[in-house]
Amino acid sequence: MTMNNQQEAYGEVFLVDKPLEWTSFDVVKKIRNALKIKKVGHAGTLDPLATGLLIVCAGKMTKQIESFMGQEKEYTGTFVLGKTTESYDLEKPVVEVADPSSITLEQVEDAARQLTGDILQVPPMHSAVKVDGKRVYESARAGKSVKLEPRPVTIREFEITRFENDEVDFRISCSKGTYIRSIARDLGEILHVGAYMKSLCRTRIGKFHLKDAHSLSELVETLKSRRNHENL
Repeated sequence: MTMNNQQEAYGEVFLVDKPLEWTSFDVVKKIRNALKIKKVGHAGTLDPLATGLLIVCAGKMTKQIESFMGQEKEYTGTFVLGKTTESYDLEKPVVEVADPSSITLEQVEDAARQLTGDILQVPPMHSAVKVDGKRVYESARAGKSVKLEPRPVTIREFEITRFENDEVDFRISCSKGTYIRSIARDLGEILHVGAYMKSLCRTRIGKFHLKDAHSLSELVETLKSRRNHENL
């Protein structure tokens, strides 16, 4: 089999634990360089300030990207009450909104119930959603206001796993296109104290789990070693 035929026949799916502050494209680029092939892509962006499961497809498996992207996602993380940011995460400076000390666990759980099920959600201004062919985060960074329309999403589960002081730990199972930062914003609005997302980890995409993912450095070393062995 020729080298070209080998590359055409090749297909692989990698489960990667995306490191903090890496973009999803950074991960793809690193794996692409390790494999020495061009056809590599990811199945669903994770923001740089999020960690967790990223599915990376190579070769003929890139045809499966859309099907992976359409599957249910699960996230864990922490919201902070009483404060917010322009991006609803730590990309932008934190500003005080209101004193959350009187908020009870029952109120937080009731707010979570209001955000569970089939809901309409407005994406954050600092997101990759396109309006008139332009990413809205580009407009936001240029100081321009863009009207974002609510979009239907499904929050199948919204579990509060810890509520202490002003911090809310959560586990959320949701449909494609859901913004957890928008859930932070909406939770803060329901409770009238503001909120932002302090941390986020994607733990599942469909049947694929974070516990089965490789660290990026470990995966890259394995791929380089495999390639060197094949070239002997």
